[in-house]
Amino acid sequence: MTFEIERKFLVTSTDYKQLAYKKSYIKQGFLNSKKERVVRVRIKDNAGFLTIKGASNKSGTTRFEWEKEIDLKEAQDLFNLCEEGIIEKYRYLVKENNHTFEVDEFIGENTGLIVAEIELEDENENFTTPNWLGKEVTGIVEYYNSNLSKLPFSKW
Repeated sequence: MTFEIERKFLVTSTDYKQLAYKKSYIKQGFLNSKKERVVRVRIKDNAGFLTIKGASNKSGTTRFEWEKEIDLKEAQDLFNLCEEGIIEKYRYLVKENNHTFEVDEFIGENTGLIVAEIELEDENENFTTPNWLGKEVTGIVEYYNSNLSKLPFSKW
């Protein structure tokens, strides 16, 4: 089984944009958004992906994740089967020592929300926290993309 261990933070400034080595456009929808299993279709730039995620552990840092690249046309077609609420965002990749932060700047109904994620090898792994990182929101379900698709940030 493949597990992802990640922590999530709010972002307090746009300083990350100058540090980013890559920027991508992401559109994603959910074929299933139950907390026990999330099935997501994503288009990242010009590539399609299908992802299945399991429920998070108690701390919200660790969960099963399976992802496969799929044909772009198939990904586009799967959007017709998605639940209501599509997420759109720009993702910036920022290297900080031995780690990479994925900074998601949401657009559409989630405009104004900027969240940074870092994937770790171990839940207790140390990492450098850049000055643009704010409050940790790991495990707070309102910040899960599957929940943002149902209750966008603009309606909080």
